[in-house]
Amino acid sequence: MIQTGDYDLLLLDILMPEMNGYEVLQWLKDNEFRHLPAIAISALDEIDSIVKCIEMGAEDYLTKPFNSVLLRARIEACLEKKRLRDREVEYLAQLAQANQEITVLNERLQAENLRLSTELEITRRLQQMMLPKDNELNQIEGLEIAGYMEPADEVGGDYYDVLQTNGRVKIGIGDVTGHGLESGVLMIMVQTAVRTLMENNETDPKKFLEALNRTIYNNVQRMSSNKNLTLSLVDYHNGKLDLSGQHEELIVVRANGELERIDTIDLGFPIGLEESIVDFVAQTQIDLKLGDVVVLYTDGVTEAENSSGEQYSIERLCEVIKQNYYKSAIEIRHKIIEDVRQHIGRTKVYDDITLVVLKQK
Repeated sequence: MIQTGDYDLLLLDILMPEMNGYEVLQWLKDNEFRHLPAIAISALDEIDSIVKCIEMGAEDYLTKPFNSVLLRARIEACLEKKRLRDREVEYLAQLAQANQEITVLNERLQAENLRLSTELEITRRLQQMMLPKDNELNQIEGLEIAGYMEPADEVGGDYYDVLQTNGRVKIGIGDVTGHGLESGVLMIMVQTAVRTLMENNETDPKKFLEALNRTIYNNVQRMSSNKNLTLSLVDYHNGKLDLSGQHEELIVVRANGELERIDTIDLGFPIGLEESIVDFVAQTQIDLKLGDVVVLYTDGVTEAENSSGEQYSIERLCEVIKQNYYKSAIEIRHKIIEDVRQHIGRTKVYDDITLVVLKQK
């Protein structure tokens, strides 16, 4: 009967003809009905009988004859316990379901994190593979060149390159918006486009940046992306720098220690943001003498934050350059990076740190 019905409470007489109350309690305990509350009723009032019933799982024990008010109170108390147990069972079932869903979600997140970490590692390696090698830099006549790029934890889209084709030297530095694989891919597109334009002997800065912008713009549109980048290009020949394109300020420290900051805001427009930028492109020329130093950088340097959220700043960068301008390009680079790292401390780095130091021989 118990197996075929849905019961909230069992009133159980201890003394029964076929199966006594103790046996019923044991049967309930051994089967899935162990949570069915039972009130044992018996004419036996020995303490041993009461203890045995309670130990075997009875919720309560009443001796005959019993008071109806007392019985009703005991029944209500047992039913309340039953309701609380049912709620607990329901809650535990919901909790188990939630835990299962969380487990599935965690597995998905782990898979996504693995994918993202793989993506970032690929981007990081691509960045490093595309950087100019020391032997290439050493072949540049008239200039000492020391470059540096440190990818952030999330990998940004910093770009720097030094290219020499047909006796012409072009130095580029830029910063793609955002982080991750898409920014890294755009950086590679820029490097490839710049080299291709150089191989095709394009020397006019307006035509050069217009063609570069059009290429990147069309690719960005195809990617359904909103990426763009700031980019400055420096053409070097016989002690003269021709600067074009919009990026961070260019810092020049003369051999006598005099410092100049050259704004690039009016020399170009972000690459890939508009279909044409030809009307925005301009050029300025810088004459270099023996011992003059030029520093190009991305905002990962000047905006690097310490644990208090204070940025490194262009003023601090200029001060470090002024203190070390008489040293080699490699030593100046080392001093700048050393000071930036000292400022950052153990704070997580969110943007690539990129730097190019030029010194006129």
